[in-house]
Amino acid sequence: MEILSDKEMLRYNRQIILRSFNFEGQEALKQASVLIIGAGGLGCAATPYLVSGGVGKLTIVDDDVVELSNLQRQILHAESDVNTLKVESAKASLSQLNSYCEITAIGHRLDDIELDLAIANHSIVIDASDNLATRNQLNRLCHKHKTPLVSGAAIRLEGQVISFTYKEDEPCYECLSTLFGANELSCVEAGILAPVVGVIGSMQALEAIRLLSNLGTHKPGKLMMFDALSMKWQEFTLPKQPSCSVCNI
Repeated sequence: MEILSDKEMLRYNRQIILRSFNFEGQEALKQASVLIIGAGGLGCAATPYLVSGGVGKLTIVDDDVVELSNLQRQILHAESDVNTLKVESAKASLSQLNSYCEITAIGHRLDDIELDLAIANHSIVIDASDNLATRNQLNRLCHKHKTPLVSGAAIRLEGQVISFTYKEDEPCYECLSTLFGANELSCVEAGILAPVVGVIGSMQALEAIRLLSNLGTHKPGKLMMFDALSMKWQEFTLPKQPSCSVCNI
């Protein structure tokens, strides 16, 4: 087990002095490995705080390339990165933040076998994807391995964050996605205000750090919804669906 070096203790001092976090929390982050699916708006907002905060290993997965329209909100990418893989652009930016974090970039979509193996080898998964099929795939495989999943979504002026630890009697993402119906809008169709993805992505990073360091308590099914128009958060409790094909089999 690696311990914090003197330079790391100085680097993370502002976190270590927090009584509810301290050395144990920082060392837990150093030992942790985070798998994040998506290097778009949410991924670009979440990963800088994970890397600078002291996570030991980060794996970013995305098969997309940077487009000019991404630059409005995907803050790890620059104008010079247009037409390059998002994961390569993101890795280059993140590598400048913290040399103590081992960053791996995967520039293709993972099939079930590849994703299954990746989830098994990481401490936690962050869903920063933009489509329902990927989210349900992640949920199914995270449930299989009981690997915590932090899910985020943002569109228009709204966003949501929810995490799952797959304990007994706890709902899963499919318990939530079945409530949506078949309609699924993208930012291309509906639009997105840039700072909204920053708010949601930052909350995903915070929730991941909380789970990794055992900071605070985890409330099963806690769905947090943000409305940028009114600047208000609302909290709901997602029930476990009796007919869920993932967590109720």
